[in-house]
Amino acid sequence: MAPPGPAGALPTSAEPLSRSIFRKFLLMLCSLLTSLYVFYCLAERCQTLSGPVVGLSGGGEEAGAPGRGVLAGGPRELAVWQAAAQRKRLLQLQQWRRRRPPASRGDGEEAAWEEESPGLAGGPGGSGAGSSVAEAPPGTLALLLDEGSKQLPQAIIIGVKKGGTRALLEFLRVHPDVRAVGAEPHFFDRSYDKGLAWYRDLMPRTLDGQITMEKTPSYFVTREAPARISAMSKDTKLIVVVRDPVTRAISDYTQTLSKRPDIPTFENLTFKNRTTGLIDTSWSAIQIGIYAKHLEHWLRHFPIRQMLFVSGERLISDPAGELGRVQDFLGLKRIITDKHFYFNKTKGFPCLKKAEGSSRPHCLGKTKGRTHPEIDREVVRRLREFYRPFNLKFYQMTGHDFGWD
Repeated sequence: MAPPGPAGALPTSAEPLSRSIFRKFLLMLCSLLTSLYVFYCLAERCQTLSGPVVGLSGGGEEAGAPGRGVLAGGPRELAVWQAAAQRKRLLQLQQWRRRRPPASRGDGEEAAWEEESPGLAGGPGGSGAGSSVAEAPPGTLALLLDEGSKQLPQAIIIGVKKGGTRALLEFLRVHPDVRAVGAEPHFFDRSYDKGLAWYRDLMPRTLDGQITMEKTPSYFVTREAPARISAMSKDTKLIVVVRDPVTRAISDYTQTLSKRPDIPTFENLTFKNRTTGLIDTSWSAIQIGIYAKHLEHWLRHFPIRQMLFVSGERLISDPAGELGRVQDFLGLKRIITDKHFYFNKTKGFPCLKKAEGSSRPHCLGKTKGRTHPEIDREVVRRLREFYRPFNLKFYQMTGHDFGWD
């Protein structure tokens, strides 16, 4: 019999047992890592592109042949593939965001889009019963990929309320070179004290060649807004969507009435004294429509060539024509054309045949295109007389006759 080994030494038979335990540990570790990877993929954080081209490590077969292999071409090709994957993911995010409406802000900014079922474009359809899906935070996936950068807007839709600003913005967002905030930031009228860094952080990420935009209609009637936007950048392009001021005032009243049914009638709010016929210009619904007065403040800080005036009426009757002018003004290729629109007779305004990255028609939401209440004809006539001199001055200032008279 062999003499026993030194005290505390393991028998030689324990060595194979240790190796067996070690191998099992490695197998369990590999299994755990594989499970984590599968979970990672199911969480939609894996690249959406197919894997990089592979070839057999032994060579002799064409790159991309199936089987065990290594990355063909080495580290440089891998880096190129990863960059392409990131770009594709960002484009997918942009398409996903364009077909979802901006979330409600609780301050009158409402969900803008309904998605209609194919073949029911003329009806009030939707994904569900006209329901809307809230928009994800701007640039969520782009932030994860660290792709693009946030820029201060180069163009702003500054007005006017109930003129058609939401329709214009949503039509523009179809363009691949336009990136816009969905909700109204209200920076230059309500949140200016938060600073430009705060404002920039609201913007979506953009790639080279893309334009950053936002729209807040109340800027046009805010006295401080022109100087504040000029201080940010004197080169900012400004877009104003205008509409017959009488129709605009009635539309403004209709929106307020839908939220506060107990307000006085339009006729009572229009006059300081109905007997004398004195118009109450302190009522915001009336005041906003005095376009010439508000434009004077803007022309102290911006030349007229940096402002584009879009007709709210033509945005309904000829959306492609007005969008053509806007694309030219912004220096964009004319991508949005007649093929993008159809007229929805039920709603009474044009809708997108399909948004970018979507196969379904898209229309402005149910809060748009409300039926106006019947207004006393004499009140409408007096309002038209009141606005006429201001309209004529506005035509002269802009060099464009909008035909409201």
